[in-house]
This record gives sequence, C-alpha cells and structure tokens, in this order.
Amino acid sequence: MNDQLFGQTDLNVSQIALGTGNFGTGWGYGSSPEEAKLILDAYLNAGGNFIDTADVYQFGQSEEILGDLLQGIHHEVILVTKFSSGASPDTNQLYKGNSRKAMLYSIEQSLRRLKTDYIDLY
Repeated sequence: MNDQLFGQTDLNVSQIALGTGNFGTGWGYGSSPEEAKLILDAYLNAGGNFIDTADVYQFGQSEEILGDLLQGIHHEVILVTKFSSGASPDTNQLYKGNSRKAMLYSIEQSLRRLKTDYIDLY
C-alpha cells in the first residue's frame, strides 16, 4: 500500500484508510472484537496505517475496541476520531452538537475509550 503526506502536515498516511464504523454491535449489527481484530490485522499487514473512528460509531464501542486493539502499537498508526452526536442515544443535551463544551467533553471521553493520551487527527 502506498503512503502519502496528509495535506501540508508531516503525517505520512496510507492512501486507503480503515473505517471502523462497524467495530462493535451497539447499533444492532457490526463486528465482534474478535472479528474487528482480524480486520485490523489484515489492514495493518497490507501496509495500512490510517485508522478512522468516531465517538458515535456503535455508540462508542468502536473506540473502545480500537483502544484495546491498539495497545502497544498506537505509535505505529495515525489514529483519527471525530465527534458531534454523542456516544450514546441518551447523551445529555449539554454534551451534543459543536459547542466548545461538547467538544472538550467528547475528546476527553474518546481519549478514555481509546486508552490513549493523544489522537493524531481530530
């Protein structure tokens, strides 16, 4: 798999990103942690390093699964997450949307679920 610079940053990313919206079963469908590991391993073995998730994917399960799977190898990948709707269907209205308060809360929760102290791209 070929790599390229991400915009005008110094991030060298694979041309194909791995979307992890189906890591977990919170939406009533998707992959188990074991299946997610197989998918991630195949992607990494093919030379991929650009992994996309979001707080809302499977109501946070995607980030939780990735947090487990990336232990010890996070430094080898570019980890991307995003926010806006909240990680659960009953998220408090104060923590939804694009306010500063919602963004700070969301990133704190994403860092916790991803079991890391940094995200490469938000």
